[in-house]
Amino acid sequence: MKSNQIIKERSFDIYDSGITRPTDIARRLVDEGYIDNESVRNFRRTISNWVKSKYVSDTNPGLALECDAVGIPLDSVKHGWYKGKHWSIAFKADVNEGPSFEDMLKDHMDDVKNHAFKYEKIKREPLDRPHLLVIDPADVHIGKLASAFETGEDYNNQIAVQRVREGVDGIIQKAQAFDIEKIIFVAGNDILHIDTPKRTTTSGTPQDTDGMWYDNFLIAKKLYIEVIDRLMQVADVHFMYNPSNHDYVHGFFLADAISNWYRDCENITFDVSIAHRKYYAYGKNLICTTHGDGAKWNDLTKLMASESDAWEGGQSKQRRYVYTHHVHHKIVKDDIGVTIESLRSPSGTDAWHHRNGYQHAPKAVEGFIHDKLHGQVARLSHLF
Repeated sequence: MKSNQIIKERSFDIYDSGITRPTDIARRLVDEGYIDNESVRNFRRTISNWVKSKYVSDTNPGLALECDAVGIPLDSVKHGWYKGKHWSIAFKADVNEGPSFEDMLKDHMDDVKNHAFKYEKIKREPLDRPHLLVIDPADVHIGKLASAFETGEDYNNQIAVQRVREGVDGIIQKAQAFDIEKIIFVAGNDILHIDTPKRTTTSGTPQDTDGMWYDNFLIAKKLYIEVIDRLMQVADVHFMYNPSNHDYVHGFFLADAISNWYRDCENITFDVSIAHRKYYAYGKNLICTTHGDGAKWNDLTKLMASESDAWEGGQSKQRRYVYTHHVHHKIVKDDIGVTIESLRSPSGTDAWHHRNGYQHAPKAVEGFIHDKLHGQVARLSHLF
């Protein structure tokens, strides 16, 4: 691989030829032997900064000269002031905040195309007393920032990832007393904290954040792949995605990315539609998962009866459960024929929730064991 200066100069030449997207420039550099294929992702952000710098230099040569004179990196300039004789004018550099949706989509498509690892089918032996394990890391909020100085505890991307890893491993260890035939992995449910480059939720509520939106997306993607690979060593997995209010758009993209990643794997199935309530039948169990920010609890039983083809009426001994999220703390309600349960979250308390007294505790990743005939026979909690 050539030196950074040579790569930078060649990147500018490619940009001048009309190829302006950082991803396309990186691919051209690979084709020409300037960087190797494994370095594309690492160089992409560097190339993006180079392109921003060149764009600003070409369109605002006066700004480029002034920055060069005083030693300010041109690609770090986001806004400034022009002070004239009669006016003082604020201006903002015409630079995008990170990659566009199109860039992210192309990166994902490239990842999937280049993902050559073949998942060989894992053959399972029949179990004497098979059970279903539900693992549900609820409301992880990758990208949330909390400072112990204000809220009494720290929370950031590193802590979020570590808690999911530790929580999933903890649930697996606690479930060893049961023969696990199948695992439901519940995904979504505010896995990401923000949904826009302006650091807001889908509806526009500002958030305290750790990291850029595109970094958080990639962190969550890597975490899900790591967790699923771990779970498939235990049993076949069913991936159930719940759309949620913090990341309604990016959460859907993430779930679709994961389903495509495992497109050739026979040990995992997916339910990643945008439907707000998902259903799964296991023996005499009927299980629903939903984020919890939409339909009222009083309506969930009726919705289950009308929406699920697996609902058994009459005098059946069907065991029915709804697992909800969103509120970050434990609530359990026995409705007529249905148990509704909200799950704890492993995420820390940010400034807004602390200020308003919403202190959910304890923080945990939770799981549930279901017997084919008797329904939910165990609750498992990994506490932090």
